[in-house]
Amino acid sequence: MVAKKTAAKSVAKKPTKKPLKKVASKKRSTTKKPAEMQSFRVYKDTQPFTRIGFSRQTIYWSILLAFIIVTQLWILKIQLDIANLTALLAN
Repeated sequence: MVAKKTAAKSVAKKPTKKPLKKVASKKRSTTKKPAEMQSFRVYKDTQPFTRIGFSRQTIYWSILLAFIIVTQLWILKIQLDIANLTALLAN
């Protein structure tokens, strides 16, 4: 038979607890920083609403408007072509 070895018991040492030193709180003055524009957050507008000027959004809206107008004109042309074809077939 094989003899079983008994595991030696080791006593874990507990760390000594030192009292925490209390640090006196200091007053910190903060400078007011301008609010950064972040997604899904309201931020304070730094420019007046009635300001006239071009921004990146102006360019985006102009491109979108041009795309919509061109698409509508293309649809109108197709409808006029269909109306002309039906008029020719009716005669």
